[in-house]
Amino acid sequence: MILEALQYAATWRVTQPQNRPHIRYSVNLWSRARRCAKDWAEHEQNTKRAILAAASQIDMRRTVVVLGSGLLRDVPIVELARAFDHVVLVDLVHVASVRSWVAAKGLKNVNFVERDLSGYDNVKAEKVPEPLDFLRRVPWLDFVISANLLSQIAMGAKKQLDKEPSGTMPEDCLPQLIRAHLDGLAQVAAKTCLVTDIAFEVIDRTGKLHEQTDLLFGVDVPEPAAAWDWPVVPLGEESKDYRIVHKVIAR
Repeated sequence: MILEALQYAATWRVTQPQNRPHIRYSVNLWSRARRCAKDWAEHEQNTKRAILAAASQIDMRRTVVVLGSGLLRDVPIVELARAFDHVVLVDLVHVASVRSWVAAKGLKNVNFVERDLSGYDNVKAEKVPEPLDFLRRVPWLDFVISANLLSQIAMGAKKQLDKEPSGTMPEDCLPQLIRAHLDGLAQVAAKTCLVTDIAFEVIDRTGKLHEQTDLLFGVDVPEPAAAWDWPVVPLGEESKDYRIVHKVIAR
């Protein structure tokens, strides 16, 4: 708890006031990632491999943008910083330890940008969500990575929906946000790499499947180049009786 409190306090100081309510989620994720490092290692390596495989197909390497850069555990940041002139990390919150680690590595061409990538406010204002329209204004953009972000957009929006008065948001809000992200990637004039979890399963200690949930709310994703399992909640993390496994794709 002491480490989490220190991380929270340090991150509070470097986070824009409007984004500070989201710090707790990021710190909780940081804490879980440390506890589950062994179980998450294969997923993180698979994500890095998918990103580097896509990057290897790019001739011009001026600017790369990482959407949902998070804790950088699943992003090959050192390799990207060496390969590209500029690296832009975009997320709602960048915890202080990540900022410090990047500085300690001397990655001077890496920049942090705080931004809501969900498009939720546009839907609430009855506007067409275009959360990735800012990419059109990024100079010399050659590569865009969406790193384990898409399902977080939907689940985060679902929590917000639960707080809204009944009938104030469209019924297809969540699929709208999913499609807006996918459309934004499809429309950008750069090479893209999408890594996302698409579903999760709740499995008991005997291997019996108890629940299966679609994290993309019915929106189809084109045929992936790779797929794997991510044990987000291993046995003993939340309960000794069940584990939660996410299905991940890369394309």
